[in-house]
Amino acid sequence: MKVEVDLVVLHTTVVDRRGRLINDLAKEHFRVYEDNVPQELAVFRREDVPITVGLVIDNSATMRENRQKVQAAALTFVETSNPLDEVFVVNFNNDYYLDLQRDFTSDVTELKEALEKTDTRGSTALWDALWASLDHSKRGTRQKKVLLTITDGLDNASRARYENLLKYAQQSETAVYIVALRYAEAGRDWKRARRQLRRLADATGGFIYFPESIAQVEAICKKIAQDIRNQYILAYYPSNRAQDGSFRSVRVDVNGPKNYGQLLARTRMGYYAPKSEGSTGNP
Repeated sequence: MKVEVDLVVLHTTVVDRRGRLINDLAKEHFRVYEDNVPQELAVFRREDVPITVGLVIDNSATMRENRQKVQAAALTFVETSNPLDEVFVVNFNNDYYLDLQRDFTSDVTELKEALEKTDTRGSTALWDALWASLDHSKRGTRQKKVLLTITDGLDNASRARYENLLKYAQQSETAVYIVALRYAEAGRDWKRARRQLRRLADATGGFIYFPESIAQVEAICKKIAQDIRNQYILAYYPSNRAQDGSFRSVRVDVNGPKNYGQLLARTRMGYYAPKSEGSTGNP
């Protein structure tokens, strides 16, 4: 889909109260609001489109026991995804590394080699790794962009500030999916990390999972791939035409057939309007 500058595109997942995917709805079942003002849909589609996706994998010392199963889960995600996806791998600990010979690949063997490159050691610069991954995803040729992050969730080494990362992620229009394993010695810091990670996923239209054990991670990654392949594409030209760089909140309501019960639409919570004079962000 060729995207015009002022067209707001919402990649939207719809689930029922049990979390099951609902993928047979029609345009009339959706209502889109920007800053609580109804918007007219210009595009409505449901199709499995190739994406640009980054695998952002925690290699800090606290992940050592889980590393092999995390690699297997990341590969399961790739194998379940669209074969035309362009994928990159960022391994991180106290620094981050783009571990491919080229910017992107769809070759599972190359991805397996990239995932196995880094030894688990050091601390956790999660915000820095996500920032760098958002930057790299801009080089991708796909309009739809996703990061899948597997981590124990405790950033303790980043230079980037969390609030700046959150804004940058929203500006990049990249959905951030997170699988957050609890680090046993995290203590009170885990509650703060959970809040930050959930806010990041919700704001960008991704989703976060908190598995109870490493054994659940592979099934979760498979589910995320299936969710991404079964999204609706909703797009509209905003009624507010001001190019003032302000944040615009977005909401999608779903009213499906009565026998479907209550449905929930997951998409990004808003976007930043373009500015007449461009600007770039820094960590």
